[in-house]
Amino acid sequence: MSNAARLPRRMVLKGLGAAIALPWLEAMVPLGRAASAARPPVRMAFVFVPNGVILPKWKLSYEGKLQKLSPTLEPLEEVKDHLLVLTNLMHDNARAKGDGPGDHARCSAAFLTGAHPYKTAGADIRNGISVDQFAAQQIGHKTRFPSLELGCDASRMTGNCDSGYSCAYVSNISWKSPTQPAAKEVNPRAVFERLFGAPGKATLVRRQLEYRRSILDFVGEQARDLRRRVGQKDRQKLDEYFTSIRELEQRLLRSEQQKREQFGPQPPRDLPPGVPADFAEHIRLMYDLLVLAFQTDSTRIATLMIARAGSNRTYPMVGVTEGHHWLSHHQNNQQKIEKLARIDRFHIEQFAYMLKRMKQIREDDGTLLDHVMVLYGCGISDGNRHWHHDLPILLAGRGGGTLATGRHIKYPKQLPLTNLFLCMLDRMGVHVDHFGDSTGRLTGLEG
Repeated sequence: MSNAARLPRRMVLKGLGAAIALPWLEAMVPLGRAASAARPPVRMAFVFVPNGVILPKWKLSYEGKLQKLSPTLEPLEEVKDHLLVLTNLMHDNARAKGDGPGDHARCSAAFLTGAHPYKTAGADIRNGISVDQFAAQQIGHKTRFPSLELGCDASRMTGNCDSGYSCAYVSNISWKSPTQPAAKEVNPRAVFERLFGAPGKATLVRRQLEYRRSILDFVGEQARDLRRRVGQKDRQKLDEYFTSIRELEQRLLRSEQQKREQFGPQPPRDLPPGVPADFAEHIRLMYDLLVLAFQTDSTRIATLMIARAGSNRTYPMVGVTEGHHWLSHHQNNQQKIEKLARIDRFHIEQFAYMLKRMKQIREDDGTLLDHVMVLYGCGISDGNRHWHHDLPILLAGRGGGTLATGRHIKYPKQLPLTNLFLCMLDRMGVHVDHFGDSTGRLTGLEG
């Protein structure tokens, strides 16, 4: 392929109602690899899980190179070389500080802000800007979507959800400003339509799915022409990408059909349109959509709230029929602890699923997982005692080669989690001296 025939990094296949951004291709790199801008960008995501974890099942007994993982973290074995386990980080502003009960609301409100939320159940909410939205305000203009906010529990923005704290605190981890949470999308189909629909044409994409046809039909001729213009490796990559889109479409249809068969025309209120009845499938669909958004550089910043803070969801798929929050106050009851450990491992299994997907996607001289930073954790460590220190924090991905992964780093006690945010912002090209309650940058991430 001649230099004049190289493909632009932002190439999009467009058809009636569809706008399909392309993944990173070798044909997008200028000859001689002279332009660093053509290399895959660094992306970052944040995944929140509720109610803390069973720490003895989570913690590692050693520091340094990751070897045998703990029972909870064991599902991450295949990707542990891309993983940092970070111990002894905390969120001081999730503590009461004279405000009494409400630890779950504070843990989610402070998770990405490092701020202490104002205790109110009214409209006068006040928190802080979250790290994802701070980054989006600086670099969001570089992509189609400044950021992507996802979740699996519908948001409630009003009312009292935790001991006098507004439901807005419980339902959101992403905050555009101290008074404006960034509402998350819980419907996988709506996210799909947003990612692949041309502006103002989401209805056409929805109709295409309802007719059990593919949005790829809109761009079929363009896709065939593109395959003829690129090399063998890029053709394989395009085939894999288009296949993943089609498989995702089919899974969306299948999940909706299964819900209709299970509940008929009136599903439960906690399963709004487009939300699968199978919770594991819901999580994995959202993870797959996040991966596609990063793969196509549609955004470089994302959040995923697996469940709202204090969630009392049941987990029958792992034999747990009691509510998660109720179980978290286990008072050292071993049966409850064992059930909680099953929930913790279930969440990690879904996280491992996403990381393995990222590891399969080739980019430049590595994989998508080499070019991301994904923080996984909670603003509570021990749900029984509502601790906000020694948080369960993982950082996955190599941040474009700037993170020395495959290690467990044990920091001095009571270091703010926001110190890690400064390091992540640096790698996104956003440089600030202070964020939330930060006291400096974490050391040791580079090895």
